[in-house]
Amino acid sequence: MFGYLIRNIFLIGKSNIKLTTTQFNGLIKMNILISNDDGVSAPGILAAKQAVEDLANVTVVAPDKNNSSIGRRITLFKHLKLDSCKLEDGSPAYSVSGSPADAVIVGADYVMDENPDLVISGINQGVNISCDITSSGTVCAALEAVSLGIPAIAVSLFMDPKTSFKQDENGEWYVDYDFSLAKKVLHDLVLKIMDDGFPEDVDLFNLNVPSNYDSEDVLITDLADRMLEKKVIDNSDTEKEELFNYPLDENQKNDDLIMITSDLVKEYPKGSDGYALIVEKCPSLTPLSVDMTIRDLKDWSFK
Repeated sequence: MFGYLIRNIFLIGKSNIKLTTTQFNGLIKMNILISNDDGVSAPGILAAKQAVEDLANVTVVAPDKNNSSIGRRITLFKHLKLDSCKLEDGSPAYSVSGSPADAVIVGADYVMDENPDLVISGINQGVNISCDITSSGTVCAALEAVSLGIPAIAVSLFMDPKTSFKQDENGEWYVDYDFSLAKKVLHDLVLKIMDDGFPEDVDLFNLNVPSNYDSEDVLITDLADRMLEKKVIDNSDTEKEELFNYPLDENQKNDDLIMITSDLVKEYPKGSDGYALIVEKCPSLTPLSVDMTIRDLKDWSFK
């Protein structure tokens, strides 16, 4: 598999970032930093490590607890606690008492001797598609890596409620995290990047893989307009009363409380990440650029 010489350039926008590779038993390996937003003890981060550990020297630095939907929050001029820990397979990792973006900064600038060649954020236990990705801690950890000059992949597992949530012999519910296809696609994507680099003007890839799939073929997609239908409820909403009261402490009053709820959008345009993932039930790979500038305003002017 490593019989060829990998290219030593990643293309990010119009700038080149050189790989810093290490020689092991005659094989050239890259250095990868893995983080997430589900926390260092989440099963997805171990799956990500397992997916690429034959290709790279892997360092794992992640938040010490779940930081889902936290976006790109950064903890500046406040103390963070950095602890060494172990993943479920016994391999070393680091936990940070901060956000996913914090973990990427700490990993790249403090834990590792030099910037990694690639940052992988995930594997997230849940979907991250559409323009709603700006609220995703998973995707924003990848965006933070790009701001440091490091190419990145955000990878998420879309868990089908019909197949992912199961009951054991005692009737207790549990989540069956089937990362098998996500690990395979992530492995193949990193191999592709090692051989060909990133496409010009692409800063990061957003990869979403369904747990219940009809095809393993990866589709290159656009971002859908949105992923979530959001609604604000209060204690007068009888339809979602159980959901509203679930986080409350015993005897806590809810008269002055509200809650933002969400449901997954059901319809997506063809060619979008949502259509590939949810309608066609196949992996979606969306190339992204951090430059949000629209340069051609045509006849529109402001004077």
